[in-house]
Amino acid sequence: MALAGSLWGETCAVRVLLLVNDSASSTTARTRVLIHTALSERHDTEVAFTNRRGHAARLARGAATTGTDAVVVLGGDGTLNEAANGIAGTDCVLAALPGGSTNVFARTIGTPDDPLDATSAVLDALDAANIITAGLGYTCWRYFLFHCGMGLDAAIVERVERHPTLKRYMGHPLFLLAGIHTLLRRYDRSTPTLAAHATSPMSSELDGCFVVVAANTDPYTFLGSRPVHIAPAATLANGLSVVGLRSLRLADALAVIRAVFGAKGSLSDVDPSVVQRIDDVRELSVTGVHPFDHQIDGDHLGPVDELRLEWVPDVLRLAIPAVAD
Repeated sequence: MALAGSLWGETCAVRVLLLVNDSASSTTARTRVLIHTALSERHDTEVAFTNRRGHAARLARGAATTGTDAVVVLGGDGTLNEAANGIAGTDCVLAALPGGSTNVFARTIGTPDDPLDATSAVLDALDAANIITAGLGYTCWRYFLFHCGMGLDAAIVERVERHPTLKRYMGHPLFLLAGIHTLLRRYDRSTPTLAAHATSPMSSELDGCFVVVAANTDPYTFLGSRPVHIAPAATLANGLSVVGLRSLRLADALAVIRAVFGAKGSLSDVDPSVVQRIDDVRELSVTGVHPFDHQIDGDHLGPVDELRLEWVPDVLRLAIPAVAD
């Protein structure tokens, strides 16, 4: 991760696309108008709306290819992921505003939870050229900002996505309920089916797993205001951290739950035979005994027989809010 050069000076207006997902849980018309007004006072700002899968990526890609300097996303993690995929590898800068139920990546890079406060922080970051070039994970022709989850993790996301209205209004409680239901009634807890093989920078194995998560950043998610840490070494400046859960026996599952909901919000104290991790992975393949679900940045993408993942350095120009440490 390196500091990127700025395309503008302190008093120079730039071209900005405000990309809005109006169906995101925290997005309202009033908020969108106020954000647009704030951006327009300092920069040449257009607004585009997205409400279907893949649309945000096309809009962001079009903006980048026609000379837009920054894409500011008001939406959830799925919209932000699509925008990142649209502009990765270009000079266009990505900025995140919280508009979803969790906003994992926006919060990870220090964006305030309030969208209007976040807008001020993003404007200050753009004016101060507080921009980095970040590394991203990559698989199945798609980049990911914070993680790719395989196995039980993705099966829970798939269950949640069956109820988009409940997801919008319930948020975290729905994920917890879906997790309990999937674990107890819809998932084979007796036979681990996943194996992960890291080939770069050195050869390492995680076998006999029920869950594999390739993390590009930490925390993994947030439960309310509390971060859940599973891969503290994962940052935008180094390779992926790969975490494998190797047991779903009741005692082990309870130990993981206690660790996640405990004061640390971390898996660091869980028996290493139950949770294992490999850090700074540049290339990885994950295979299953049978097809397994996978998700990217909270977006369920269906079952696959195998996934090949890699970490791509310095591929995304990213505005870091001035309030971040």
